Amino acid sequence: MSDFVEVVIDSVRVSLMSPQRMVILKQVNAERYLPVWVGPYEAEAITVGLQEVEIIRPLTHDLLKNVFGLFNARIQRIEIVSLRNDIYYGNIVADVNGHIINVDARPSDSIALAVRAHATIWVHESVMEQAAIEPEQDIQEAPPSAREKGKASTPDAADDRLSIFEDFLNQLDIDDKDKPDKPKDDKDEPDKT
Repeated sequence: MSDFVEVVIDSVRVSLMSPQRMVILKQVNAERYLPVWVGPYEAEAITVGLQEVEIIRPLTHDLLKNVFGLFNARIQRIEIVSLRNDIYYGNIVADVNGHIINVDARPSDSIALAVRAHATIWVHESVMEQAAIEPEQDIQEAPPSAREKGKASTPDAADDRLSIFEDFLNQLDIDDKDKPDKPKDDKDEPDKT
């Protein structure tokens, strides 16, 4: 396992422009993130599993977990083992009566299964080197903004920011709201003839 790093699910993201979804995996004890594109059904299955929503009838990944259990196979972990031509390849690693088996599986299905089986997720280091994203150092080490330093909390700073609205507010005639409606001009009356 020395060639693998453990990851956890950081988030499941939705693209509003396409039916694609993305699972963001975060390396344990490091600031590296691995984006994995998944289909909408797999994303929903992962989200349902994360939220531990009780479903009346088993979904596909619940069924698969139940089948593993019926054959006395304990899911130990799932692995994302390689990335070729922008396609991730994975395994489900299970223990069947002391014998370790590897089942070839798409990472999206594997992750949905891992969530239900409370199994760990591991990614091969070569995949992390190819596709992981690290936050830029200048963003992490950026000096605190004026707001964080407390400068914006002074009354003068707040007045300066809000002064652009002062002219607009001064033009509003809010005193007229309590007065009865003015009679309309004859010009405004519709012609009743």
